[in-house]
Amino acid sequence: MTTPPSPHPSSRLIRGTALPFAVAACVLLSGCSGTGGSGTDTAGAADTGRLKLALVTHASKGDAFWLLVKKGAEAAAAKDGVDLTYSSDPDATGQAELVRDSVKDGVDGIALTLAKPDAMKGPIKEARAADIPVVGLNSGIASWRSEGVLEFIGQDESVAGRAVGEKLDALKAKHALCVIHERGNVALEARCAGVKKSFTGETDMLYVDGTDMGAVSAGVTDRVKQDPSIDEVVMMGADFALAAVKSVKAAGSRAKVATFDLNQDLVKAVQGGDVQFAVDQQPYLQGYLAVDSLWLYKTNGNISGGGVAPVLTGPAFVTRTNVGAVAKFAANGTR
Repeated sequence: MTTPPSPHPSSRLIRGTALPFAVAACVLLSGCSGTGGSGTDTAGAADTGRLKLALVTHASKGDAFWLLVKKGAEAAAAKDGVDLTYSSDPDATGQAELVRDSVKDGVDGIALTLAKPDAMKGPIKEARAADIPVVGLNSGIASWRSEGVLEFIGQDESVAGRAVGEKLDALKAKHALCVIHERGNVALEARCAGVKKSFTGETDMLYVDGTDMGAVSAGVTDRVKQDPSIDEVVMMGADFALAAVKSVKAAGSRAKVATFDLNQDLVKAVQGGDVQFAVDQQPYLQGYLAVDSLWLYKTNGNISGGGVAPVLTGPAFVTRTNVGAVAKFAANGTR
């Protein structure tokens, strides 16, 4: 998967040689910037035709984090002039079938998440056999190379988890509850393992069903009620963190809430002091780069990281002191 494609794409990859009128006009006038281009150079869109790409994730329906990933992917697709199909299934078997469907559809490239890498082994092998390049994003930084994925875009969750542990030490926390909303998700497991490794205080784990927000809230409420020594609740997503804020209050606990990932509502919670901090892995950027990397590979043989190093999009801390720098972008629905 690290061999650049032939400089003469097969006819299967070419779906048209003429740009739509509006895009052509934009190129000629050099005045259209709304699609996120870097200038007047169209990077070969006019002479490569439209590629058909697929983005397949393990997202649950309505999860705000994945809406950002999808929005970034769509922005890159519009910029590159490709046809993008997005699909998701939180069940690993279901996600694997969606990848297989993309292979059967004869797409020109697939971007996928590796939350449960073993389930993706077969579909990735089938894609490679069909000469379809695959890039990974978001989850699976420890396994993308062994699975034969071309490149990986995302956050090193172990590094992010250790950074959170160090942050908790700096905040003088003593007892953290790390809440995982999807058992077996390698990214979430790595986060909490990283927290536990670097945090000098006590770290407990709590597994909840992320598809049932009521169950998430009840689980956190019960746990902090049972153990008043818990002074920090670490969540794995913005929506879950917002639920945890209510849970802590309902339990009468003095525990603080911190989280991985953010969205517009979470930004407001940080601004208001309800959430101490968020770790931003930039989901919009992950979706954008995943699509763009496939386009670059197909049109110019580029492989980010040379196929041996991941492209990191995080971690970065968003706190009350710097949240203003991202608030306007969050309001636009891109952070």
